[in-house]
Amino acid sequence: MLAKIKSQVVIGLDAHYVDVEVDIAGGLPNFCIVGLPDVSVRESRDRVKAAIKNCGFSFPSRRVVVNLAPADIKKDGPSFDLPIALAVLTASGNLTQKEVEGKSFCGELSLDGEIRPVRGVLAMAAALSKNGIKELIVPYENAMEAAVVRDIKVYAVKTLQQLYQFLKGEIKVNKVNARLGRAPLNPDYVLDFSDVKGQAHVKRGLEIAASGSHNVLMIGPPGSGKTMLSRRMPTIMPDMHFDEALETTKVYSIAGLVKNSRHLHSVRPFRSPHHTISYAGLVGGGSSPRPGEISLAHNGVLFMDELPEFRRDVLEVLRQPLEEGVVTITRAGGSCAYPARFIFIGAMNPCPCGFFTDPKRECNCTPRQIQRYISKVSGPLLDRIDIHLQVPAMKYDEISQKSLTNEVSAEIKKRVIHARRIQKERYGSSYSGCNAHLSSRDIEKY
Repeated sequence: MLAKIKSQVVIGLDAHYVDVEVDIAGGLPNFCIVGLPDVSVRESRDRVKAAIKNCGFSFPSRRVVVNLAPADIKKDGPSFDLPIALAVLTASGNLTQKEVEGKSFCGELSLDGEIRPVRGVLAMAAALSKNGIKELIVPYENAMEAAVVRDIKVYAVKTLQQLYQFLKGEIKVNKVNARLGRAPLNPDYVLDFSDVKGQAHVKRGLEIAASGSHNVLMIGPPGSGKTMLSRRMPTIMPDMHFDEALETTKVYSIAGLVKNSRHLHSVRPFRSPHHTISYAGLVGGGSSPRPGEISLAHNGVLFMDELPEFRRDVLEVLRQPLEEGVVTITRAGGSCAYPARFIFIGAMNPCPCGFFTDPKRECNCTPRQIQRYISKVSGPLLDRIDIHLQVPAMKYDEISQKSLTNEVSAEIKKRVIHARRIQKERYGSSYSGCNAHLSSRDIEKY
């Protein structure tokens, strides 16, 4: 008997439909999976067989063939456990094809039949809303993540036995409801530009960068406030609109970083990788590609402190994302693309010891050492950084002045939003980006 179940596989930021087909025929007992599965999918044979038996069903002692179609798309991850188990139950007569039609399933199975959470559920739900299937059955822990998508019904189940009873109509499982929109922002956000005393010209430079989405390089001695200022950059950027929040949350969902929340990821991301990060950690990758730090910073800020201390190949890989706003990962099984449109902030000392421009401490570096240190950041990468800021060390007398006024982030944010509004009015519907994203032709036009 043949059975078909709908499921999905996530490639890059998008989910693609997969038909899970199961045929049970005569012959020696065998359980095989075809259709370009990876190791984690092939391992699902033992999980599915144990889960079916431990839920009180009998696994057919015949030849069981599972086909994951289309066969030219690589299937990875444990999310096919649940649809394979349901297809086996349908093909063996425990369920009817009508009871599973019009639904899509995903989830990992434990040996006792518990349904565990998987990555990329938000991407699956978003793709589902654009097609004819309107019902998605997900693990209980993924319920709120999927329910933020409009126009689909999401049902959350904890065990294979519970799902079987729900499909047979023996029990009722309520549709998961989640309020659409962004998580409420904390008005007492712990970081604020008013915390930084002085450095007015640096704050002005960061305000301009936030207004036009420009990349920034800050050069100054240790303790001058480069990191402190950078961490407050998201507080002056405009709030993400719904599409931005949805796209950002999809990236975090695929990376497995979305918790059981009713809201989209609404706060601008701030990512600060250590200088020992690997090429794959920054860009993303692996045998089954996952987003890296530059994609996790999408629609937010990527801050790289001690820029010359990063490996040269790690720095050079930033060229394409800074230019195009996307990173493409190519493997033998195919390629996928992740969004990477962020404001890049790099920070570095002016010399190896850090005190070349510090009026209080003497620099012991030779001119050759300083030149070698600065040249670790290549010219092509520097060309992609629009704003270069000198951040001098502040004297105690300057910081302790009571007359020194400091604007709060909310006031700076208002001016940034106003500047973004001017850009939107200038470019109209023909262009949705900021000044930093203009091509040479666009600059001539406007």
